[in-house]
Amino acid sequence: MFAYFGHDNCPLYATTVGYGPTVVLMHGGGPDHRSVLPLAHRLADAYRVVVPDIRGYGRSVCTDPAAHRWSRYADDVVALIDHLGATDAVVGGMGLGSTIAARALLAHPDRFTAGILISVEDIEDDAAKQAEIAFLDTFAATVAAEGIAAAWSPILPDLAPVIADLVREAIPRSDPASITAAAAIGHDRSFRDVSELAAITVATLVFPGIDQRHPTALAEELTRMLPKGQLASSGFTVDIGTADELADAIAPDIRAFLADVRLS
Repeated sequence: MFAYFGHDNCPLYATTVGYGPTVVLMHGGGPDHRSVLPLAHRLADAYRVVVPDIRGYGRSVCTDPAAHRWSRYADDVVALIDHLGATDAVVGGMGLGSTIAARALLAHPDRFTAGILISVEDIEDDAAKQAEIAFLDTFAATVAAEGIAAAWSPILPDLAPVIADLVREAIPRSDPASITAAAAIGHDRSFRDVSELAAITVATLVFPGIDQRHPTALAEELTRMLPKGQLASSGFTVDIGTADELADAIAPDIRAFLADVRLS
């Protein structure tokens, strides 16, 4: 694992495996970089796969709520590839990481050659957004008062089994004050409508999710809308319970996709 710095000088951390064209893969909200390592190792024979701890998670502790904004997260990806000396990269992620990847693709289109969006997060209307703000504010208050495990306890049963497993596994490595601050992202808006993502012009592989927070229908709609969108044939199922099983399920589609994309 190595350290780098966001554009606001926040210390951040990432791990690299393999050699070749750079592929950045980000974890979802709750887990840390370790949840993506099995997938990274399945691609490492042909690519330099970089798995960061997103700001607020794992070792990338960030206890300032004001520093948790989508634009800041997207800039962190650029800071990472700058640190690595890469002129461009493939960017992807799961859940929260997929939203960050999409924001990075839109904000810095000249820095990315392709996108991989795994278990795409829901895009809320105004009413749903207000509900999300209240939900995350309650989550943050529970973390501060009772701890991370207590805050996640009522949420995990509604998630895909593998996501719930990855969250549980990461809790002992998570900093409560940082997780509390990260919940402030609820007050920022990622997108107002799925049509905003139509401006992503690079080839983009989309994996559907299977729960309310990561709706299958959204991934299908997004794929139809993207100029170069591809819907993956694999993805999350109720039978997948670990990071290794998830990596086994989705790595073949990612390898085939990357083989068709011209990478430097």
